[in-house]
Amino acid sequence: MEEKLAIRVKDLHIYYKVMAGFSIKKSLFRLKKGELKSVHAVDGISFEVKRGEILGILGLNGSGKSTTLRSIAGILQPDSGSVELFGNSITLLSLGVGFNREVSGRDNIVLSGMLLGFSEKEIMEKMDAIIEFSELGNAIDMPVRTYSSGMESKLSFAITAMLETDIVLIDEVLSVGDTRFRKKSYDKMKEIVLDEDRTAVIVSHQESTLRELCTQILWMEKGRIRMIGPTEEVLEKYIAEMDAPAAK
Repeated sequence: MEEKLAIRVKDLHIYYKVMAGFSIKKSLFRLKKGELKSVHAVDGISFEVKRGEILGILGLNGSGKSTTLRSIAGILQPDSGSVELFGNSITLLSLGVGFNREVSGRDNIVLSGMLLGFSEKEIMEKMDAIIEFSELGNAIDMPVRTYSSGMESKLSFAITAMLETDIVLIDEVLSVGDTRFRKKSYDKMKEIVLDEDRTAVIVSHQESTLRELCTQILWMEKGRIRMIGPTEEVLEKYIAEMDAPAAK
């Protein structure tokens, strides 16, 4: 069984420290330890994703979806529990993650590629394709701090699309850029995740995206798994519950 798994999350717990009742009028130097409270962002979840499967994660804001994705990517370390990737290479496509804003877009392509485990030769072979897909033109040699959020998302998407890893994690970024670029990026990501040898985990509020792309859905609520199962079955119950207050 294990050789067919791409991801195994087991009893995952992640806590955040936040300031309770913080007022900007309070001095940070006078902040007491007691004013910090712990939030249980991910509360003991366990699930598995088979190789070639496309798992969608949905839930209300604050349910722990993005935190779970960042833990799978290795950006956040769990307070307890484990994430196993079985030797698979992995990349996270998420706005605002992973760029050195002081260097150029071109340099960030190299840095991102190396972090993903690609050799400099492999990255350079894909460089022109990444730049072309990003549509950044001469801006590729400008510091990323000069980019708009749309330009950053285009570059991030292009790197992920062209430097293909075994596992792709996607966090609510399938609607970046203008209408034409959104269609292009969606079509490319669909091509990538529907590859039977590639595994994907997609966090999205777009029911149409989840319905079209995902084989399984994980519904999170307050850091826990509310339900996991076939896409249509989970979406039907999720939508019914979300619509319930309006029906009253």
